[in-house]
Amino acid sequence: MSTARNIPSDRGLTLRMFTTGLMLVILYGAVIGILIAFGISFVVVLVFAAAILFVQYWFSDRIALFGMGGRLVTAEEEPQLHGVIDRLCALADMKKPRVALANTDVPNAFATGRSPDTAVVCATRGLLRRLDEGELEAVLAHELSHVAHRDVAVMTIASFLGIVAGLVTRILFWSGMMGGFGNSRGGNNNSNDNAALIELGVLVVSVVVYAISFLLTRALSRYRELAADRSGAILTGRPSALASALVKVTGDLSRIPTRDLRAAESFNAFYFTPAIAGKGVSLSTLFSTHPSLDKRLEQLAKIEAELGRPS
Repeated sequence: MSTARNIPSDRGLTLRMFTTGLMLVILYGAVIGILIAFGISFVVVLVFAAAILFVQYWFSDRIALFGMGGRLVTAEEEPQLHGVIDRLCALADMKKPRVALANTDVPNAFATGRSPDTAVVCATRGLLRRLDEGELEAVLAHELSHVAHRDVAVMTIASFLGIVAGLVTRILFWSGMMGGFGNSRGGNNNSNDNAALIELGVLVVSVVVYAISFLLTRALSRYRELAADRSGAILTGRPSALASALVKVTGDLSRIPTRDLRAAESFNAFYFTPAIAGKGVSLSTLFSTHPSLDKRLEQLAKIEAELGRPS
């Protein structure tokens, strides 16, 4: 359900968010059951999971802003950025989110926050420097669509299980590398063997859970970007401006130093366009959080034709 009167709900996105959430809940329940079956305390599992979910859900906006070096800015500090968002919020008939700016030359933008009331739309200094006002408006309309569709909060929760599984996998992997599974001084060999089997079993489960949650969140992430492209383009009535911004930002990202791109990659799922270090086809592009540039441009060209302005 959209929280903006003039940004319609996307039924395909709503269905995918519900399906992804349901499958992750089932997967989450299965993981808890398996961990308990392996002898791990239910209380320990529950407290650990609840603590991480609480931190990620309630502080996701602060974590994202901190990770990108962003800070909240007033209208007096950044009149252009606030002015564009004010116009778009009036056009969409939605509550204005908080506005932030990241002082980095990596051209990008993102929306974060667990609800429309706590939402933040952040642009980078590099984005403001490279885009004209029409292109900037198109990118920010895309980000406001994420807020209206509530998909930012869903993505935050959806990625939670994968983060926990990945953390458990790393801990068990390194503990196995450093000391060997079930290795202890003295003690009964059978007990050591059982401990080794338990640790190995948990490791295997964690790897499988991480893989499944990874694929689920990637599928949802790619569709939500197309949904935001469509809603943002219809809101502004200028799909060509969004297409121009996509081409410009994607092209300029290839000239950003690799170290800067790697520093930004961990937040790719929330960006307007992914910051991928390296060129050509790689694991980063095959498992990208975003659809390909060609697919996004193709959709925008169709919208342009539907609005009666063939490209």
